[in-house]
Amino acid sequence: MHRSPVLRSQGVAYEAVDIVAAPPTKAELQRALKAGLALKRLFNTSGQSYRDGGWGRKIDGIGEAEALAALTADGKLIKRPFVLAGERILIGFDEATYADAFAK
Repeated sequence: MHRSPVLRSQGVAYEAVDIVAAPPTKAELQRALKAGLALKRLFNTSGQSYRDGGWGRKIDGIGEAEALAALTADGKLIKRPFVLAGERILIGFDEATYADAFAK
């Protein structure tokens, strides 16, 4: 499980959750979409579940309900880290973005 040195260096308390064992809920994923993230951005496009499920071919043809059902059923499909922190929602890791988002 990922432990964030950037969050630690900023003194940010956080709870690391294994999203493979406990994927985000539909409501949490919808929160990310409502914040302006594109549905495709939630998918871990380099992961085995994505490749094995043929998501590269079918992602453009599915609706939000089907995508969210797949993401909540298989945490390996979700791009990591997936961070919900108050109004902040971060998908994937970019050190500068994290440092800016959690600056003291």
